[in-house]
Amino acid sequence: MPHASAPAPSTVPVPYAVCFVCTGNICRSPMAASVFRTLVRDAGLDGLVVVDSAGTDGWHEGDPADPRTDAALKSAGYETGHTARQFQADWFAGRDLVIALDHGHQRTLRRLARTPADADKVRLLRSYDPDAGDLDVPDPYYGDADGFVECLTMVEAASEGLLDAVRDAVEGRAA
Repeated sequence: MPHASAPAPSTVPVPYAVCFVCTGNICRSPMAASVFRTLVRDAGLDGLVVVDSAGTDGWHEGDPADPRTDAALKSAGYETGHTARQFQADWFAGRDLVIALDHGHQRTLRRLARTPADADKVRLLRSYDPDAGDLDVPDPYYGDADGFVECLTMVEAASEGLLDAVRDAVEGRAA
């Protein structure tokens, strides 16, 4: 009688997961997620990298992105379509990087982290921009549409460096 062999181990890579986090998840973090998704797709990393976003607070949970966020994204050729949600501490387990949009978000996320390894996943987006002076992406919510365009410029500048870091991490997993 032949032996039944064990199933072959899965060769499907586990995607590298990146979550962008701002305060209410209607301005900066959905903008950053949209920009980064486009870079991931254009780099041929679809399926290897997954991108999402959340807020440190639940004030806007279930709401779409701020219309000024969508307008800035659309005018630059990015996709829109978003529903706000609040970041939960247990989400660290499913994320490789949690990208904070300012120092306040970074502190909040690190307090939420249940382990030092989870806290180490939290990074500031602008830390990936070698030309950034201030590492905070200012909240455009209380300003006019120009603030959203400025926010988008900062997000784009930092996202290229972030993509390089994520690409290196994905390639390191495959090695």
